[in-house]
Amino acid sequence: MSAVSGIMTVVDEDSFWQLIEQCSPSDPDPDPDADQLAEALTEALAVGPVSTIRGFAEQLAWALYRLDRREFGKDMSADAFLYTRCAVVADGRAVYESVLADPTLFAPYANGLVWAESLLYVPDEAHLELTGQEWDRSTRYDYETGSNTDGWAEG
Repeated sequence: MSAVSGIMTVVDEDSFWQLIEQCSPSDPDPDPDADQLAEALTEALAVGPVSTIRGFAEQLAWALYRLDRREFGKDMSADAFLYTRCAVVADGRAVYESVLADPTLFAPYANGLVWAESLLYVPDEAHLELTGQEWDRSTRYDYETGSNTDGWAEG
């Protein structure tokens, strides 16, 4: 299954991370905001079908939701925390899972204000490119800061 060639139709967690890996720049992205990754993901998803774009949006929302926890974002603004969580996702599955397992690994992202806001717009831009229509999307999980009430519960 090659996501980049547009053959992927179902986006489960494994294929989501494969797509992130396949679309990641081979050289370090000179733009710290992961714009090259976002552009490559948009291009890959824009070949369709729409179900792939929707699946990507669901997996992205789930990944961001899982990082929406007090121990990661308690001292950050809502937007900075969201964009920083995007940067963790943009760095791939191994980094993402390491951060989930060890919250201290989130600190370099937060302290360095490492953001990847452009990742948020990938599904919308791919949908527009594919269909010519804006997408008023919703996902099962809300990735906005504080949405994961269990992650923000006092411990």
